[in-house]
Amino acid sequence: MCELLGLSSNLPATLSLSLERLAEHGGPPSSIRDGWGIAYYDGADVRLIKDAGPANDSDWLQFVARHDLRSHIVMAHIRKATMGGPSYRNAQPFLREMAGRMHSFAHNGWLPGIFGTTDFRSRRFSPVGETDSEQAFCALLERLGEIWVEPGAIPPLEDRLDIVTAFAAELRRLGPANFLYSDGDALFTHGDRRKSQVSGLVAAPGLVFFERDCPPTGATVVANGLSVIATGQAIALVASVPLSAEPWQPMAEGEVIVFQAGRIAGRRGGRNA
Repeated sequence: MCELLGLSSNLPATLSLSLERLAEHGGPPSSIRDGWGIAYYDGADVRLIKDAGPANDSDWLQFVARHDLRSHIVMAHIRKATMGGPSYRNAQPFLREMAGRMHSFAHNGWLPGIFGTTDFRSRRFSPVGETDSEQAFCALLERLGEIWVEPGAIPPLEDRLDIVTAFAAELRRLGPANFLYSDGDALFTHGDRRKSQVSGLVAAPGLVFFERDCPPTGATVVANGLSVIATGQAIALVASVPLSAEPWQPMAEGEVIVFQAGRIAGRRGGRNA
């Protein structure tokens, strides 16, 4: 399956990724070679870098490695194609503008029935590619458009969380629906189910997370394929599987957690919660 990674911090942090090593957590590196992408928020806008091919063959990753890219919200995705071929338009994260802000989305799972129902169609937003993930993103934005009305005005967090939680409950009826979504103010995460590389079963947890307070001297979170440098700040990381010996916590099946400035700002649902 695809691999997801999200970061939330109260101050811009430096996040460095070895996507090839990160992909090893989801199985042999050769099994996840259908595209990748990283979205770094810069205020209301996003610096998006993505490619259709494997990370180890991409010159774009050398560009990322040469630049000290800092952000308070980062979203990364490594793709294994299940719907839609390997192409730039199908690489994630996906972006759309709404109410003067860039909104981003990345999904891990398989939603085979999403194109056959009117429940997940959008009048305002249309997919550029052929993936079930992008169709889901457009449907989510259609719902969020009810409260994102005035450019520059951020709706209350509780209202946004209500919509994301209700949408996640609908989406997981179609299949595994782990996703990250951000509006640049908060990082919303939905943990559902994931196919185990050991047993082959699809089961929770679909996402795991941990929080850390970094001392003023500057601590580095180091994992296989991941390095985060944060000085005197709070950070939270969300991933498909634990990436280090840190005390990663599993998200319950069907749980939605929203992170803001490196802290949990809201938590809903979860069949095991």
